[in-house]
Amino acid sequence: MKTRLKIALALVSCLAVLPAGAADIAHGQQLYKANCLRCHNDSEFTRKDHKVTTADALHRRVQLCEMQLGLKWFDEDIDDVAAYLNQNFYHFK
Repeated sequence: MKTRLKIALALVSCLAVLPAGAADIAHGQQLYKANCLRCHNDSEFTRKDHKVTTADALHRRVQLCEMQLGLKWFDEDIDDVAAYLNQNFYHFK
């Protein structure tokens, strides 16, 4: 019994070191390809005169697009798409 408790506590402590709300880049890419490509293409994100200039602004823009399209995404979905776009195009810190 004590061994099982020790194993359970060890697993819980491992989960505690994972960042809360870490974005799922692969999921963000799937959502982007399924929904965002209707209106956007990659060239919009690679041009030099970005309208979006911060990570917060990028998140708000993804949220606005989600609302305009009536997608009913969860907050995590918006986070995932914003993280995907940031990692692959914007590179905000």
